[in-house]
Amino acid sequence: MMNQTKIKLKLMKIIFLLINVMILSTNLSLKEKQSEGLKILVYNTHGLPEIFINDNPKMRFPIIGNKTQEYSISLIQEDYSHHEEFSSGFAESSKAIRGGLGTRLSCPVCTGSGLTSVFNLPEDWSVEVENKTYQTCSGWFVGANDCFAFKGFQIIKITLPDDRKFFIVNTHMDAGRRDSDRSARAEQLDHIIKSLNKLITNEALIVAGDLNLSSKSAEDMKLLDNFKDELGLNDAFEGITIDKKWSILDYILYKQGDEVEFKIDAVGEDRSFVTKEGALSDHPALYVELTI
Repeated sequence: MMNQTKIKLKLMKIIFLLINVMILSTNLSLKEKQSEGLKILVYNTHGLPEIFINDNPKMRFPIIGNKTQEYSISLIQEDYSHHEEFSSGFAESSKAIRGGLGTRLSCPVCTGSGLTSVFNLPEDWSVEVENKTYQTCSGWFVGANDCFAFKGFQIIKITLPDDRKFFIVNTHMDAGRRDSDRSARAEQLDHIIKSLNKLITNEALIVAGDLNLSSKSAEDMKLLDNFKDELGLNDAFEGITIDKKWSILDYILYKQGDEVEFKIDAVGEDRSFVTKEGALSDHPALYVELTI
């Protein structure tokens, strides 16, 4: 009888220890979920063919590429003509996925989308990218000549090791200031909305890039407000002032998800992209640091 009692006590101790180990493991797992950090760069690199720009892209682009190594994710626009120089600044472990390159057979002088997303993420994070091309544009030899670029957007699906998912959109929209350009931007925003509504239910989302929606244009701001309302997005830069020399055309928008929530730790302009020789592009380098 005594032996049976001792055995029962030992079993109870073992069960108690196992329960404590399970609770500790669960707590550690929860802490890990709460402590995943991301630093995201959003940058239009001013990467038109050299004949159209009055600077030295062969000097700029390796520096820009190297600077992406300071970020978990870099959402790049206008990576048109200098991708080789740009990618020369990457680490071997970096993963870069370019947007649609269009077809030079039908338009030999056209460029691709200019979108590139660069990832420096843990190996156990899964990344899937779907490239989309806008179905409308405005400007052949007029305005901002947007139709020479196959502009569009990248839908990036990121799956964490615990199987939680969130989405990021990298985009570059029509640049002109005419009514036809604004109409093209409205259709492009609608294209993003419809694509995401087919794909996303309650997942967290970031939409970022050069939307070419001017903060000085009431019409553009109406388009932006409608876009945010349709997708339930917030502006990460709400109330944040950017250097007045820049026109506000680039945005980082986000919404929370059921499984993933973004805690915004910091937003701003990365001033290291302005060197002694001058700015590395004609756009500010925007960033957001967040915890998920």
